[in-house]
Amino acid sequence: MAALIPVAPGVGLDPACIEVRFVRASGPGGQNVNKVSTAVELSCDLARSGLSAEVITRAVALAGSRATLDLRILISAQRFRTQQMNRDDAMARLLELLARACVRPKRRIATRPTAGSRERRLSDKKAQGSIKRNRSGGRSSNDD
Repeated sequence: MAALIPVAPGVGLDPACIEVRFVRASGPGGQNVNKVSTAVELSCDLARSGLSAEVITRAVALAGSRATLDLRILISAQRFRTQQMNRDDAMARLLELLARACVRPKRRIATRPTAGSRERRLSDKKAQGSIKRNRSGGRSSNDD
């Protein structure tokens, strides 16, 4: 078995779950663009990744449209002109996404506004209302 790819402290990714395909890149590149497949399509099968269900759930949410229904994350990279640089770029983006998924979000503790803040809010609303009421300077045509 190959060594796990470190994602976060104490969390590793099984390299067997990663597939890399090279395809032709779009965009500028001169004659080279039609001959060499430098763009990378990286696919990571989260079901075989060895990550916890909690991390997988957060990773799918963070991936958004890059995640498929069968728990795969698809990343395409064509920023560079060489296969190796694009492969490294795609891998770095995958590991960054998985590292963010490993961070458990802090639970929000519900709080109530203080009595003083409620009082200030209401007095500010009254003051704003009186400013608007006094703005017309008299009766408007809608008061009839």
